[in-house]
Amino acid sequence: MAEDSIANTPAPPYTAVIFTSIRDEAPGDGYTEMAERMDALAAQQPGYLGVESAREGVGITVSYWASDADAAAWKRVVEHAEAQRIGREQWYRSYRVRVATVTREYGHETPKRSCRADRRRVRQPPGVLGQPDPAARCG
Repeated sequence: MAEDSIANTPAPPYTAVIFTSIRDEAPGDGYTEMAERMDALAAQQPGYLGVESAREGVGITVSYWASDADAAAWKRVVEHAEAQRIGREQWYRSYRVRVATVTREYGHETPKRSCRADRRRVRQPPGVLGQPDPAARCG
């Protein structure tokens, strides 16, 4: 899963599986490695659209699927079922799974600015064209 990214989903409808959890954290408990493996495995499944995840006390992971059937099939993947079992036994104090149909979506993304657009202009007296500020750095 890419850090700090928002899943690129198609036009609705599609299915969202929302996994909310509170962890019993222990360094070296294998959780991080398993989470990375499950992200990679999910991405190989039919109907997988993407995932978003955040953790600050309460963890929230939302996986997106083309259909409810695709999401249900992911739950039954043997390696995923084993990760769920280990999670219940070792990693999660509590969790909740919610499955929803996304009926609409909207958002905002600020476009990346080009180097040229980011350069500040040196303040000039009225009527004098500004020149790029040599102190303004791009990249």
